[in-house]
Amino acid sequence: MWITVNICLYLCFTCISAAFIPSSESCRLQGHFRLNGMYQDGDFVIGGLFEVQHLKVFPDLSFRMEPEQPQCEEFYMSSFQQAQTMVFAIDEINKNQNLLPNITLGYNLYDNCLKLVVAFRAATSLISGTEESLPSSHKCIGPPPVLAIVGDPGSTHSIAVSSVLGLFRVPMVSYYATCTCLSDREKYPSFFRTIPSDAFQVRAMMQILRHFGWTWVGVIYSDDDYGIYAAQSFHQEMQLHGGCVAFSEIMPYDNRRDIQRIVKVIEASTAKVVVAFSTDLLALMDELLLQNVTGLQWIASEAWTTSPVLHAPRYSPLVGGTLGIAIRRGEIQGLLEFLQRLRPDNDARNNLVRIFWENIFGCKFETGDSEGENRCTGEEDLSSIVNEYNDVSELRASYNVYKAVYALAHALHDLMQCEEGKGPFSENKCADINNLQPWQLVHYLQKVNFTTGFGDRVSFDENGDALAIYDVMNWQPSSDGSIIVRTVGVVDEGATTGKVLTLNEDELYWNSDSRKPPRSVCSESCPPGTRRARRKGLPVCCFDCLPCADGEISNTTDANECMVCPEDSWSNPEKNRCVPKEVEYLSYEEPLGISLTTASLLGTGFCALVMIIFVHHRNTPIVRANNSELSFLLLLSLKLCFLCVLLFIGRPQLWTCQLRHAVFGISFVLCVSSILVKTMVVIAVFKSSRPEGKSAMKWFGAAQQRGTVLVLTALQVIICAVWLSTASPAPHKNTQYIRSKIVYECAVGSVAGFAILLGYIGLLAAGSFLLAFLARNLPDNFNEAKFITFSMLIFCAVWITFVPAYVSSPGKYAVAVEIFAILASSFGLLVSIFAPKCYIIILHPERNTKKALMARQTENK
Repeated sequence: MWITVNICLYLCFTCISAAFIPSSESCRLQGHFRLNGMYQDGDFVIGGLFEVQHLKVFPDLSFRMEPEQPQCEEFYMSSFQQAQTMVFAIDEINKNQNLLPNITLGYNLYDNCLKLVVAFRAATSLISGTEESLPSSHKCIGPPPVLAIVGDPGSTHSIAVSSVLGLFRVPMVSYYATCTCLSDREKYPSFFRTIPSDAFQVRAMMQILRHFGWTWVGVIYSDDDYGIYAAQSFHQEMQLHGGCVAFSEIMPYDNRRDIQRIVKVIEASTAKVVVAFSTDLLALMDELLLQNVTGLQWIASEAWTTSPVLHAPRYSPLVGGTLGIAIRRGEIQGLLEFLQRLRPDNDARNNLVRIFWENIFGCKFETGDSEGENRCTGEEDLSSIVNEYNDVSELRASYNVYKAVYALAHALHDLMQCEEGKGPFSENKCADINNLQPWQLVHYLQKVNFTTGFGDRVSFDENGDALAIYDVMNWQPSSDGSIIVRTVGVVDEGATTGKVLTLNEDELYWNSDSRKPPRSVCSESCPPGTRRARRKGLPVCCFDCLPCADGEISNTTDANECMVCPEDSWSNPEKNRCVPKEVEYLSYEEPLGISLTTASLLGTGFCALVMIIFVHHRNTPIVRANNSELSFLLLLSLKLCFLCVLLFIGRPQLWTCQLRHAVFGISFVLCVSSILVKTMVVIAVFKSSRPEGKSAMKWFGAAQQRGTVLVLTALQVIICAVWLSTASPAPHKNTQYIRSKIVYECAVGSVAGFAILLGYIGLLAAGSFLLAFLARNLPDNFNEAKFITFSMLIFCAVWITFVPAYVSSPGKYAVAVEIFAILASSFGLLVSIFAPKCYIIILHPERNTKKALMARQTENK
């Protein structure tokens, strides 16, 4: 079966390489390049792909008689440490009697030289068992096929290689490929990783941005799968959480003009925070320094958070205080000793160790062309060298390699523990250990769950992604001016406490004079009591804060709209809380109520005083003229008019609402009807003084006068009784006059009833005014008709003015207008009719005698 698979894999890799790799580059490498790696045999072999060197390809080989073999150069010690960590993990597992007992794991590792074509060649060799791509007629040599591959670290490499491995369900566990696209189980069904994807990385970065309230940020990203997919995820997360991207720029490759353009964009933007998804920012940073663009808060992705490239003192003013997320740091017991025990051998399959040895010690192993150079013995002491290879203080990528190997080992261990008849495959079968298929290992790898010696849990979700956990790093200046990276927190989406972001803010370094976090918002937050109004043509983060309208509130920061208060509530002055509406009515405690009450009591007192004066002088001619009984009845009715005002003041209640207009209507009818009868008596008296009218007074005796007043008053009583029985006035909370207040008033119930009541009073007043006006010039020593005419003129003027004033006055002021009309007309009647009489009675008593009246009558004649 594996022969067929090998042929298919060879063809697939050939097709894929044609799609991903330029043909010229592929041809140059074909037949002129040998893979560098490390190998150890075992019962089961695990493959590995690492970026240890950088491939140098000669641009033109056509003119060379003997083309030079392409070379890998720039040996990366940290990457070789990662490869050795895989070797260490396999060695540790082989010594562990509790994990894969009686099974020996082997390894076959290759250096991809940071080239996709080399990664394809290496994957082909690992899976098909041949180190080189040879014709199908050639006899396959090399190591046996591997069960799984640890790597590739690059997202682009992993996308290409895993797309082929997935066809045959060969598991691939990457320790550094973060592209979100690799979570697509339909395209990459056998891909796993021990590093969180960019989707988790972006969410972790969003936790930091949200923690400090940075909603207005710029984005710089590299023009590759890693940068493009990370930027897309970041845009989505920013939009989801209400943030905005001020600018989004692709980092160019060695194009100074584009870099200068990006610097101008950064300098012109109001965003103080810049998020960067890239592995190479050196050219941009140099240009920013050249243009003296500082004061920015950088947020670093895991690709460059721990990179030492920008740690030189000259970059400190620019990137000092940078916050970033890094792969979870781990500790691996015994790794340092293992790294220092490494020794080269003569096995060609372990040539990568010999290359490492030559680079770290600056020597050459004995070859035909190594004369005169420093010879390597293989016995050099690694413990005397201090560099990235033996630095185990910040194990991040290496720790992920360690977890990847152990994940495969645990999956294989679980596979071997299967009991016959209880297996997960068809007919409950278990995997055949002698004919193990990679897709069977995928099943167990999906369910793996264990805890490392450092205490981190390792498992995969349905997409093959690891648990999301990052360290939060802060770039801080050291004593020599360079930058050191310190761990200041952790982002753990699986935290049992529910707190995803944990920061030690006391240890944070901010690269500003204030030593405080910068503000990076397009618009400051809208406080409660306001709402956001988006600025036209700008992102949602750019807005103006508009105060809520009256009767509306917002009790949260950055409210998009204001809430309308319930009908019985109103907004407070700050517009951040609904408060019960103020209930408004004319009360006894307020100045207006006190003034009107005082006027009412004064009017009542004046009536009582006049009544006392009249009672005391009841036998004098002035009091007895024109029926003193009507005068006393008029004073009583005026007193009732003054007192009925008290029913209009105070909190409306059912009984006060029912009585106020009834008492007012009956009192005024009694008053006006008394005046009407007095006027009719004046006219009858003068008519009876003439021969032709001597019989007129018999129809206006005391009984007739009382009867007339009672009949006219009884009609008003009937009107009030019908009104109260059919549509009685009642207390009413009116919110239409003033929206911010509840006007507590007495609803009239029936407008028609109230109009009839006022109309009847007006009819009697008009009749009294007309009769008094006609009798004003009748000769007499004391003609009361003149004073009645003046009093009724005041009365009618007051009530004619009352109607429009009452209708146009809101709330309690309508009640005050009605009270004022009552008081004004009552005082007008009291003063006009009784003031002249009191003037004579008190100040000129000599004129209040029968002799004086007779003398005055003689003079008039």
